[in-house]
Amino acid sequence: MEAHASSVVFGWDPLWLSAILFVATYLVIVTERINRAIVALIGAGLMITLGVINQQAAIRGIDFNTLGLLTGMMVIVAISRRSGVFQFVAVWSAKQVKADPWGILLMLSLVTAVFSALLDNVTTVLLIAPVTLLITEELRVNPYPYLFSEIFASNIGGTATLIGDPPNIMIGSAVGLTFNDFLLNLAPVTPFIMLLTLLIIYMIWGRSMTATKEARDRVMRFNEREAITDAALLKKSLFVITVVIAGFVMAHPLHLEPATIAMMGAALLLLITNIGRDAEEQSEDVHSSFAEVEWVTIFFFVGLFIVVHGIEHVGLLQILADQVLAFTGGDLTLTAMAIIWVSAIFSAIVDNIPFVATMIPMINSMAPTFGGAENLMPLWWSLALGACLGGNGSLVGASANLIVAGFAERAGHRIRFLPFMAMAFPLMLLSIVIASIYVYARFL
Repeated sequence: MEAHASSVVFGWDPLWLSAILFVATYLVIVTERINRAIVALIGAGLMITLGVINQQAAIRGIDFNTLGLLTGMMVIVAISRRSGVFQFVAVWSAKQVKADPWGILLMLSLVTAVFSALLDNVTTVLLIAPVTLLITEELRVNPYPYLFSEIFASNIGGTATLIGDPPNIMIGSAVGLTFNDFLLNLAPVTPFIMLLTLLIIYMIWGRSMTATKEARDRVMRFNEREAITDAALLKKSLFVITVVIAGFVMAHPLHLEPATIAMMGAALLLLITNIGRDAEEQSEDVHSSFAEVEWVTIFFFVGLFIVVHGIEHVGLLQILADQVLAFTGGDLTLTAMAIIWVSAIFSAIVDNIPFVATMIPMINSMAPTFGGAENLMPLWWSLALGACLGGNGSLVGASANLIVAGFAERAGHRIRFLPFMAMAFPLMLLSIVIASIYVYARFL
């Protein structure tokens, strides 16, 4: 223990103090009245100031591998998007189905799922949602089914890989799981969930989706090649993205962490895009690239890691883990099922990132019960599936959802919380049924 009860102000019980700070931080984050990064950093500051943990312990609680991976991928995407490649893919996809409204929804959803797996779901919706609104406006169709489907596709696609969804990044970093581990263990179930989701969306909206010939012709007149604003940058970006993904696949034999690969990839792309430029141009480009990093998200993670480390440090998570084990009788199958369903429901109610941050040390503390850390794998896969898929349950379930809602609101198509949840939550639960069957059949 780095800090003791005696260091806590006024002699308060550190267990109760950390619990109050944690719950208060969570509640304010959920209300969305104050920016979540501000709340997390204030919560972290109070954990240290009030003596629950000291500064050194707080720093040790921050998962720099997660932060490095996120930052590196954000820089790569920030540079790549300038080439227009994502707009190109979206327009090309729409034209492949002759601008048929349902065909466009299908194509954009599949593109979103694939990009979410290869880049990350937050970045993907940042790129796809504006193009979707443009295409639906030209078609004169309601954009809601398209955005609804893309929210689901981003979280389902993100479930498949280490880098697809922040919860996976956090789990992978904490447990030492590789890109290949996620690909082999989680990717197989995602196509089935995606297929079922699209089938239900078709039953709800698909048959009523129509557009006039004039509207379809307008979309067909789009020139996808005009979207490519910088062909040289496109080639450089695709080269680096390929190298980075290959690096993720080979990370284990190379003894490299994903954060190192992402950071090196970002540095390589910055280097090859700035060769031949003078110092002033280089400086401007680097500043511009780093300015596009979602620093709010990064600092939200920093604060969150410290808050969660506070309750872990005083032993609160161990107590909760013991309660879960008492409920499941120490049975691995029951524990795995409890984790996947609790993760899904809670991730729908609160953002899946803080929930996973809380669950990781809690599951780690269960290792002695199940005979060592190596026997916890079904629990990790249950947590990943529950948290990533559970994010589809409401607008606040995942960061990608809020970004899509933000774009929709700015375009005059507000996505309301309760109507979205009324449709999304049952569909999310259905995906958890499939995921539960998969976990049971594959890992238990």
